Amino acid sequence: MTEILRVDPKHPEAEAVGHAALCICDGGLVAFPTETVYGLGANAFDAKAVDRIFVAKQRPSTDPIIVHIASFEQMADVVSEPSDLAKTVAREFWPGPLTIIQRRGKRIPANVSAGLATVAVRFPRHPVALALIRAAGVPIAAPSANLFARPSATTAQHVLEDLGGRFEIVLDGGPTEIGLESSVVDLISDPPLLLRPGGIPFDALKAVIPNLKVVERYHNVQSAEGQTAPGQLLRHYSPRCEMYLVMGKGEAGIGCLRRAAAGFQQMGRRVGILVADEDASRLEDLDATIVRLGSRSDLDQIGANLFIRLRELDNLGVNPILIGEFELNGIGLAIRDRIVRASEGRIIE
Repeated sequence: MTEILRVDPKHPEAEAVGHAALCICDGGLVAFPTETVYGLGANAFDAKAVDRIFVAKQRPSTDPIIVHIASFEQMADVVSEPSDLAKTVAREFWPGPLTIIQRRGKRIPANVSAGLATVAVRFPRHPVALALIRAAGVPIAAPSANLFARPSATTAQHVLEDLGGRFEIVLDGGPTEIGLESSVVDLISDPPLLLRPGGIPFDALKAVIPNLKVVERYHNVQSAEGQTAPGQLLRHYSPRCEMYLVMGKGEAGIGCLRRAAAGFQQMGRRVGILVADEDASRLEDLDATIVRLGSRSDLDQIGANLFIRLRELDNLGVNPILIGEFELNGIGLAIRDRIVRASEGRIIE
């Protein structure tokens, strides 16, 4: 049975954090909040504990796990020889929602990195995550705390819905701030590659890494080849039902949503629609379940609500879920990426 420990997200109680840290050191698994999503953590030096993460999540061994650290000095325990560029990027964006790819250090077992010679490492800024890593005294390997391919967990309740009973402790620090995973940048490749858009906008990364390129990779889960970074599989963040990205902006987008909904309703299917606040009233005459994501002008709000509302709508038993497109500025690129993967590439134009 999973133990639930509620903690203050800004000033986590030392007793609860210490209890969770002992669990990590004993080979156990602890779910904890970061500024992006909840993670399911194990001692990054303990291959057997890391294996437990793959079993609990039903995660393929080809999908690597991010290693979380709580100081710049701790990177030396994870990375063999950080490049000058990695040090520059880390100083600019850490602690924060950025993961960088470097050469794997000798103390990190191969299963953390899907057998590759590289490792994904991040220095989160969430007080609970930092307190746990520091109390444990080891880096913590942690993917998102949800069943594989399901929407990421942004509350402790989401964690328990998917994984309750499969791990020892969850530190409940309330809902996460960003609601989307970290940006992942490969700083070994030349030029550097943005493998997964996330919590840091592309333009901000580009200002520090001028030759950064965006790479869209949609791997098949059956592939035997290890992925360079997490979050590159086509089927990811998906609800139980079918989901479709409906393309089109303004009136054209609304019209396309209406036609798509009508088509599924004619087949006798109960349609759910994820939509911006401004567009909800224009679709209320449809016989569909409409859930609002937030203001179209506030992409940070849309991003924070995406997985929460997706889970809510999925739990209502609709099939399919339709969602319109959003602008690609700011965090919009990360939102588009999550929608495409949640939809498994199903797009209506």
